[in-house]
Amino acid sequence: MPEGPELHLASCYINTVCAGLIFSGKVEKSEVSKNPEVLFESDAYLISATSRGKEIKLTLTPLKEEKNLLPGRGRDREGLSQNGLQQPMDLVFRFGMSGSFKLASGAELPKHAHLRFYTKESPHRALCFVDIRRFGRWEVHGTWQLDRGPCVMLEYETFRENVLRNLSDKAFNKPICEALLNQKFFNGIGNYLRAEILYRLKIPPFEKARTVLEALQHRKQQSPDLTLSKKVKLKRENPDLLELCHAVPMEVIHMGGKGYSPEPSDDAAAFEEWLQCYCVPGMRSLHDGNGRTIWFQGEPGPMAPKGEKSRKRRSWVNADPEPPSPKATKPVPKRRSKGSSGQEKVAKRSGRKKGKELVQGAENAKANEARKPNARSRRKASASQGSPMSEAPAADRKRQASARRSTALPPGTHPPGPRETGESGEVESPPAVTHQLSTPPWI
Repeated sequence: MPEGPELHLASCYINTVCAGLIFSGKVEKSEVSKNPEVLFESDAYLISATSRGKEIKLTLTPLKEEKNLLPGRGRDREGLSQNGLQQPMDLVFRFGMSGSFKLASGAELPKHAHLRFYTKESPHRALCFVDIRRFGRWEVHGTWQLDRGPCVMLEYETFRENVLRNLSDKAFNKPICEALLNQKFFNGIGNYLRAEILYRLKIPPFEKARTVLEALQHRKQQSPDLTLSKKVKLKRENPDLLELCHAVPMEVIHMGGKGYSPEPSDDAAAFEEWLQCYCVPGMRSLHDGNGRTIWFQGEPGPMAPKGEKSRKRRSWVNADPEPPSPKATKPVPKRRSKGSSGQEKVAKRSGRKKGKELVQGAENAKANEARKPNARSRRKASASQGSPMSEAPAADRKRQASARRSTALPPGTHPPGPRETGESGEVESPPAVTHQLSTPPWI
């Protein structure tokens, strides 16, 4: 989110790129923006900018007074004098979460350019207010907001006096991390600046603001015998909270960049290297009473929110990374072309039909196999067919049993030997009765 240094750099950028440029025509607003129309039109005008805390003011100044010669074009009387001349106009901008300014070609306007000022030269160029998230606001004929205090960067002495004179205000009953975001007293301080300021002074972010600032009222005065250079040196070596509220933003301004360098440079890398606490690995973080994240080191302080555990930022880079354990990954489906989608749908439907047919065939085969006897039962059936006991009817078996009982010899006699012969001349032996046990059905 743009803070005081970013808006000051934006004003410097506008004054640099617009120096010597003459703008002309109407000011265009995008259709999606909900901000007011800027009813300003001039054949030739200049643009300049100034900043104050988290606000920036653009001044549109006509080069010469012009008569309203085009009444049919809908020019508003609000921006004209009594004799129909275009008057200078002030536009006050607040950047919100992602506002910025950019000078671009008129034929290739940047995306999300919600307000455009066109140059008179050919080919045209445009100074654009770019806001991706559309939280930025502008005010026509605007002035600095009355509820904002002096700028911490450009009005330091007035800023310091305003804070120390109003320590009885209820705003200082809150933790110091929340008080630093109050633009009534700290105009220009934002989320990353408060984290860096408190970190350098080792002040717990949830210490009561009044407790921290009252100590500055009773600060010991420097000895009058010290030279000016020694006083400045001591002040730099031991700054207090209000002095850092001025010095830390000025460091960012002197570093430059932040997307406003005339030449391309690696601004993000330089800014990240400058940060000592905000989003730095190893630092802790908590949400304050407004839901904003505060980064700090050490203990949070006595007014820390209860029931919330502090999170610790972990570094993404590991010095000695361990080899990752192999994990089963699902194959990524290939992207299919639109032309083959119809054929794939037909193939899927036919595949479903074939699959159903295969499933039905498999079920029928299982049913047939269930009706057919298995190999063991077939072996049992063949064995039972080969045995004479199974072939002979029950009546024959009874006659054979009764014949054996009737031919039984009395005790002391011997069975007749093989003396009788048949018609073929061979000795006939008594018929051998074979008994074959059938296999039990449960084996």
